[in-house]
Amino acid sequence: MKSSMRGFAVPLLLLAAAGLCLAQAAAPVRPPAVPLVTHDPYFSIWSMADRLTQDWPKHWTGRVQAMMGMVRVDGRPYRFMGPEWRRIPALTQTDCRVYPTRTVYTFKDAGIELTVTFLSPLLIGDLDILSRPVSYVTLDVRTADGKPHDVKLYYDASSEIAVNTVDQKVNWSRLRVGNLQVLSFGSKDQPVLERTGDNLRIDWGYFYLAVPGAEKPDMALASDGENRGSFLQTGTLPARDDLRMPRPVSDDYPLAAVTFDLGTVGDQPASRWLMLAYDDQFSIEYLFRKLRPYWRRGGWGAADLLEAAARDYDALVKRCRAFDDALTADMVRAGGEKYAALATLAYRQSIAAHKLAADYDGTPLFFPKENFSNGCISTVDVIYPAAPLYLLMSPALARAMMTPVFEYAKGPEWKFPFAPHDLGTYPKADGQVYGGGAMTEEDQMPVEESGNMLLLTAALAKAEGKADYALKYWPLLQRWAEYLKAKGLDPENQLCTDDFAGHLAHNANLSIKAILALRAYAYLCDLAGKKPEAEAYKKLSADFAGQWVKMADDGDHYRLAFDKPGTWSQKYNLVWDKILGFDLFPKDVARKEMAFYKKSQLTYGLPLDNRKEYTKIDWLLWTATLAETPADFTALLDPVFEWLNKTPDRVPLTDWYWTNTGKQTGFQARPVVGGLLIKMLADPASVKLWTK
Repeated sequence: MKSSMRGFAVPLLLLAAAGLCLAQAAAPVRPPAVPLVTHDPYFSIWSMADRLTQDWPKHWTGRVQAMMGMVRVDGRPYRFMGPEWRRIPALTQTDCRVYPTRTVYTFKDAGIELTVTFLSPLLIGDLDILSRPVSYVTLDVRTADGKPHDVKLYYDASSEIAVNTVDQKVNWSRLRVGNLQVLSFGSKDQPVLERTGDNLRIDWGYFYLAVPGAEKPDMALASDGENRGSFLQTGTLPARDDLRMPRPVSDDYPLAAVTFDLGTVGDQPASRWLMLAYDDQFSIEYLFRKLRPYWRRGGWGAADLLEAAARDYDALVKRCRAFDDALTADMVRAGGEKYAALATLAYRQSIAAHKLAADYDGTPLFFPKENFSNGCISTVDVIYPAAPLYLLMSPALARAMMTPVFEYAKGPEWKFPFAPHDLGTYPKADGQVYGGGAMTEEDQMPVEESGNMLLLTAALAKAEGKADYALKYWPLLQRWAEYLKAKGLDPENQLCTDDFAGHLAHNANLSIKAILALRAYAYLCDLAGKKPEAEAYKKLSADFAGQWVKMADDGDHYRLAFDKPGTWSQKYNLVWDKILGFDLFPKDVARKEMAFYKKSQLTYGLPLDNRKEYTKIDWLLWTATLAETPADFTALLDPVFEWLNKTPDRVPLTDWYWTNTGKQTGFQARPVVGGLLIKMLADPASVKLWTK
């Protein structure tokens, strides 16, 4: 199969026979990790293996959060999820397809075909649905050999999901919510919002496994040995719940389990479904007040959440299928099949690295977390690379990311003439902690963050067609523009978003950001009716751009730093000249850089600059988007797709890896992969489609 859209022609690879994962209408791909349950930085469970039966599902941090699935066919047990346990054979996985909101596994063995669908309905245009921390698991069984078979299904979830470490004690309960049968776990101590940091799991709130009574479930709360062993031996669950609680999770691992007796299954699929949910009750501490999750803003509780989620199941299955088809098709049209496969993996990951909370007045606030970088919350140079997904598909979420930063920056603590870096350490957004916090200018990112906020505000104004949001924070925008006017053209020795590379003076790519941010401010002035100021900043930015071309020129490319001949770097910030339609820099700048980049690639992509062989996947896709032809875009994309299939690190997408070995440098499961949608944000047809 080939795609003829926009001149792309990408042959499909023959990975399906191995049971590896594919994205519909996209090139087959072996994801480093497969999304299963993806909602926020705490409720985020993945399969980090080629097959669902090779390993336990894990939290994005790599800590086991076990779920096990079994099926009895004519009395004989098989596994379809979870590693080898008591010599139960695994069903043969024949397929795995990853869509923007769904992951669909197919198994065929013992005369049956089993399809397991994990659905996290992250419909980005519907904040009410997006904010619900509920995933659906649907199990469909039919005969594969034309003969009838007696089939029973088993599914369990471990109390590991409700604690940070397995030595913590848990309680559990059995509930009835309308016609739903519900099993629940929660930590004994409930330390709400007490822990801050990076490599952490939640240890407050409650996990729920819920099943409609119409599905005729049998459910039990017992240890792993009791629940799984009983089904293995008899096809049923223990007759009594385990009441030995509270106890540490590691003490016989309490499980919530459900079985379904399908009876005789023939050609017509027999289907059952269940829900996995997590109610954290309070999600974020923002400026020293505790915020509820967005879905709770109208007074809802866990029972309301579960009832609504069950009621909407059929409709959401249809909506998500339609959404997945539309988004995947547009990804293929905009960037080709390999691009679609990469962007599909980025979609759920980026959203699930945020938490959507409600302010005191119900205003949505969207908080990203720096997963496995430093654990910061609402980092401006994380919002910046993540933003293309949200600017394209949900300006409301783009606003919700930016508002906490603006509100903090206009408060009494932030006294600097430039924008802040972050709001704290997740999940507490009480004030900047990076680079000395709000106490010193040492190790700040003044040009970086000021440029980011101006560019993002202009992009949001373009998406909305008005400057209303910018006018709310005009004194800040004006102050940051004045700072860049004085400091942006030739930045002093300072950090940029790529702070792992250390301080750098005269950074040419950072200068591009400042120049385009000044032009963005002129654009905002124009929209706001401030014509004299608009003209002054247009002229200034044009003058700076002309100076930049001379200062950065190094023959067949442009320098990493103005004072360092023989150096180079990705000029990924230049992409905003294209997206915002400024045409500030001569077209030849991007053309010359692209020709140089194609000669500078290593096995798995283009390094970030000449200093090291590592790259950043978000910036690399931004750089590729500078291409004027599909062939040039594909030339930079192909090595990234090769890396995706061959990296030895089985983690949710890292955005920082070595282009010579394919190994992870650091970072994983971060929100910045939302930036991979920049190819579509730069495409007028995609913008028109998703604006509608």
